Amino acid sequence: MKKIAILGAGESGAGTAILAKKQGYNVFVSDMGTIQDKYKTLLDSHGIDWEEGKHTEALILDADEVVKSPGIPDTAPLVKMLIEKGTPILAELEFAQRYSHGKTVCITGSNGKTTTTSLIYYIMRKAGLDVGLAGNIGRSYALQVATEDHDWYVLEISSFQLDNMFSFRADISVLMNITPDHLDRYGFDVLGNGVTPMQNYTDSKMRIIQNQTEDDIFVYWKEDEHITEELRKRVLGYAPQPTPSSRPANDGNPSLYAFVDSDFDDMELEFSQMGQHNRRNALAAYLATRSVGVDEALVRQCLKDFPGVEHRLERVEEKDGVLYINDSKATNVDACFVALKAMDRPTVLIVGGKDKGNDYSAITDIVKEKCRAVVYLGADNAKLHDSFDALGLPVADTHSMKDCVEACRSLAQPGDCVLLSPCCASFDLFKNMEDRGEQFKTLVREM
Repeated sequence: MKKIAILGAGESGAGTAILAKKQGYNVFVSDMGTIQDKYKTLLDSHGIDWEEGKHTEALILDADEVVKSPGIPDTAPLVKMLIEKGTPILAELEFAQRYSHGKTVCITGSNGKTTTTSLIYYIMRKAGLDVGLAGNIGRSYALQVATEDHDWYVLEISSFQLDNMFSFRADISVLMNITPDHLDRYGFDVLGNGVTPMQNYTDSKMRIIQNQTEDDIFVYWKEDEHITEELRKRVLGYAPQPTPSSRPANDGNPSLYAFVDSDFDDMELEFSQMGQHNRRNALAAYLATRSVGVDEALVRQCLKDFPGVEHRLERVEEKDGVLYINDSKATNVDACFVALKAMDRPTVLIVGGKDKGNDYSAITDIVKEKCRAVVYLGADNAKLHDSFDALGLPVADTHSMKDCVEACRSLAQPGDCVLLSPCCASFDLFKNMEDRGEQFKTLVREM
């Protein structure tokens, strides 16, 4: 009996454990943190051994394969040991696809993933297809494969997940854009070739097309300079280096379905969500769902009816003539940029959190153009002061959501907008970006 060790017992890890047990593996789950009660109950109900608060090396290093949570970096001591030992380290999605009969629509990109994924799923459900939603959103892909395998899956996939996917193949892949993000995690140079963190991150995103054939489809935004250049390089034989825990990506040769911004008006599309970036999301979803075979009239109607995504340019409430918008999912600079571009009112901008090597100079011009004030929200706001104080706008320094919302209320004027679009991860003050957004919405509604 093959042994599999699973590092991390969240939604992904617990689902993988259930599927592995069903497939006859000897399963052991280990989490350095505290496992939620619902996952403990799930694992116990399937007779799966688990531990929390530690990693027992002897029980993990003898595994034939390891599936690790995407949030665990290659620099973690135990992962380093596994790399040195040559143990295959996989992503949940890689493992789950082995046992699924379903086809996949796979979405990645620095920004727009969640909206596009949710929109594609919404359209396919409205079309009456048997479809599951998974990846970085929805329920565990592996658990769905184990309990209710669908004909189709719509998967939101991060670069961290792609790093440990090798034989995985998307029937339809969608790459929204590539902008600097997570560069703190990609500062390695395995082969000593002088590869930059940005190139490592770009290579990771391009893994979405690995193993695709001309019978598969790649939907992408043609006006993104990185995607176009990477496709050109791959035609010329460019081979990306491996990440520390992975192997180089396999080649992909999909049929290319590109779109440009002007297609939205040329095709006379309408979309319920604000902003140019959302028009791109709509175009990507249109091409992907038409490729699945959904009726065009239904796709167009769904674009007009789509209710939007929580924590992504989500209108909360209007208080005293000020509109409050929750864009907590904007965890990088480019996401904040496109959110500001969508604003049609003077804006009080909330930024801050766990910095990921951000270069805020990319948004200083639009902040000066669009914003009435800037409110910093983080455990350490020194870099934000260095980046924005010189613009001459009113600023406030806050270290809790309560103080942040109070500062916004005092700075905003009737007719303004308060925009939570932080540019940063949430883990310095909050459990996750959802917790950050929920706290914001609760405090706004309690005004």
